[in-house]
Amino acid sequence: MKVTVADGVALSVRHRVAQGRAGSSAPAFLLVHGLASNARLWDEVAAALAAAGHPSYAVDLRGHGSSDLPSGGFDTATAAADLAVVVSSLGLDRPVVAGQSWGGNVVVEFAALHPASVGALALVDGGWIDLPSSFGSWAACAAALRPPELDGLRADDLRAHLRRGHPDWSAAAVEATLANLRVDPDGRLSRRLPIDRHMEIVRSMYDHPPQQWYPRLTMPVLLMPAGAASRVESAATAIPSATVHAYAGGDHDLHAQQPARVAADLLTLVRP
Repeated sequence: MKVTVADGVALSVRHRVAQGRAGSSAPAFLLVHGLASNARLWDEVAAALAAAGHPSYAVDLRGHGSSDLPSGGFDTATAAADLAVVVSSLGLDRPVVAGQSWGGNVVVEFAALHPASVGALALVDGGWIDLPSSFGSWAACAAALRPPELDGLRADDLRAHLRRGHPDWSAAAVEATLANLRVDPDGRLSRRLPIDRHMEIVRSMYDHPPQQWYPRLTMPVLLMPAGAASRVESAATAIPSATVHAYAGGDHDLHAQQPARVAADLLTLVRP
């Protein structure tokens, strides 16, 4: 489905219907991907949530996946505002909102500004990304985080690279990651999100880290770091109602690597 969030800007939303709970009041989940990613990375998590009786809505943010690529709005604040329109337009009643990587930063800002619209918050290896603390200047940050040139690369080569690098990922997760890019008829890749727009988002992350919003997160918040719980100690301390479920040795894309466990953790936010 498509949701119009601004003049000439429509976002693609992947809706997964709950199994065996049609017409029920089971809480829904809103799933938000990271930078230069797409909603398909949530597919296996969404399937597990549906099997547990919960509908889900995975959003492609601006310039990502099947959503529109407008001329502006490539920053965390606009992405958070777009989510508010999605929730309102779909009539979602206080969904559990989960964001991965930069998507975690986005959902933190959304939840802080619209607390009445969020039942609970899950931050999947994101939501605490503080670029100024890692880089001494914007120039250093931009040099380190500028994405590689991928246009023209063969899709089969990237697919093989992903399989080698992530032997524990399913075939579906590999294909979902490949969908971060377009595959031309000749099997060559091209970017969905242009590098200049990508860097606009990175700049917004550098200028506006999410820590300012933590005191306003009044809902239950689950922090899901890939690695040790100590990585999120300061965030867990600053967020009023935070719980930490750490994934020791986990990939940054936890939802691709361990979808069943991610889904099980998300479900703790709707069960006593």
